[in-house]
Amino acid sequence: MYTTQMDAARQGIKTPQLIRVAEKEHMNPDALMELVAKGVVVIPANKAHKCLDPDGIGSSLTTKINVNLGISRDVKDYDIEMEKVKEAVRLGGNAIMDLSSHGNTQPFRKKLTAECPVMIGTVPVYDAVIHYQRDLNTLTAEDFIDVVRLHAEDGVDFVTLHCGINKKTLEQIKNGKRKMNIVSRGGSLIYAWMSMTGEENPFYSHFDEICDICAEHDVTISLGDACRPGCLADATDISQIDELIRLGELTQRAWEKNVQVMVEGPGHVPMDQIAANMKVQQTICKGAPFYVLGPLVTDIAPGYDHITAAIGGAIAAMNGASFLCYVTPAEHLALPNVDDVREGIIASRIAAHAADIAKHLPHARDIDDRMADARRVLDWDKQFECAMDPKTAKQIRDSRLPEDDHSDTCSMCGKFCAVRSMNKALAGETIDIL
Repeated sequence: MYTTQMDAARQGIKTPQLIRVAEKEHMNPDALMELVAKGVVVIPANKAHKCLDPDGIGSSLTTKINVNLGISRDVKDYDIEMEKVKEAVRLGGNAIMDLSSHGNTQPFRKKLTAECPVMIGTVPVYDAVIHYQRDLNTLTAEDFIDVVRLHAEDGVDFVTLHCGINKKTLEQIKNGKRKMNIVSRGGSLIYAWMSMTGEENPFYSHFDEICDICAEHDVTISLGDACRPGCLADATDISQIDELIRLGELTQRAWEKNVQVMVEGPGHVPMDQIAANMKVQQTICKGAPFYVLGPLVTDIAPGYDHITAAIGGAIAAMNGASFLCYVTPAEHLALPNVDDVREGIIASRIAAHAADIAKHLPHARDIDDRMADARRVLDWDKQFECAMDPKTAKQIRDSRLPEDDHSDTCSMCGKFCAVRSMNKALAGETIDIL
C-alpha cells in the first residue's frame, strides 16, 4: 500500500499513473520512478480524480502549461468557464486552475474533477471567505485548513498555498522599498489576515497538518510565491529570495511526509535575470519542479502580455522551469474571455515547445521535422496536421487563397515561392513566374 505517488516510487511501486507518464514522455518507467522518489518530478493525481489522464512535471520532462480560469464578482457565467475548459483541453493545456473568487465554487470544482481529463489546481485561500461567507479578519487558522481539506476531498490534484510568508515578511514589506509591494492575490490575503489578527500565517504554522491532508488524498502542494515581483524593479529582491529560502525548507518537510511539491516562481523579471532565478531555485529547493508565472519581461505591454510572458517562459523553461502558467492578453486588464484564453494557451505552448527543443529532449523536434518535410513538398494538409493550432492555420490560408493556377503556393509569394522554384529547379523543370 502507498499514500502518494512519491511514497509509491520510494517503495519501488510503479503506479498506473507513473506508467502512463513514462509512456507519454518516452521514458523508462524505472528511470521516471527514481525521479519521482527524489521529488524532482511530480505526478499530481488526486485519488478521487478518476477521469485524469496524468502528466508529470519536472525539468527533465516536456514543459507543461497551466490555464487559469474561474468566475469573479463582475464576470460570473460558469457556462463560459466550461467553454474555456474545453478549449484549453483541445489546445493542449496540461492543467486547469480554478481561481473563482465569487459565489458557490464547489459545484464547478467538483464538475472539473468529475469530467476534466487534465490536472486540476485551486488556491484554497480564495475560497475561504466565499465558503464561510465571513469577513477575512473573522476567519481562524482552522477555517483555512478546513478549506484545504475540502478541496482535497473534492478531488483537486494540486493546491497553491502561500506558506512562505510569515510575521517577518510583514516588517520586510512595511519597511522595504518595493514599488509594487505584494501583487499575489493569495499572498495579499494572507498578509492582510496576519496584519489584522496579529497571528502567524496559518499555512506556515500548520504546515505539518496540511501535509497530512495532502498525503491522505495525494494532493501535490504548489508552494505559492506571495512575494513574487509585480514589476521589473522588484525582481530578485530580498523579499522574494527570503521567501524562496523558506519554501526550500518547507519542500524538505513535505518530502519527509512523502508529499509531492512544486515551487512557484517569479512574475516580472528582466530577461538577463531569468536564468539566475531558475538556478537559485534549483539549488535552494533541491530540484523540486519550478512553476513560473510568466515571467513577464517588460511592464509596458498590457493587451500583449501573452507575448511578454511567452518570451520569459521560453527562457525560464530552457533554464530549468518545469511548468509555465499561461498569461493572456487580458492580464492586468480584465477577466479573460474565451479568445483571450486561446491566445494565452498558444503563446505558452510555443514557449514550452521551443524550450523543449533547446533542451534537446528526446523526440521534442520530431513534429518540427515533419512540418519541414510537408512544407518542402507544399503539402498543405500535412502542414495543418503538424500545426499547433490547425484550425487557425487553415482559416488564415482559406481566407486568402492564391489564384487557381498556382494553388500549391500561398498568396504571399504566388509563383515567386522559393520552395516551388527550388522544387522545379532540382527536378530540371522550367520555372514559370509570370
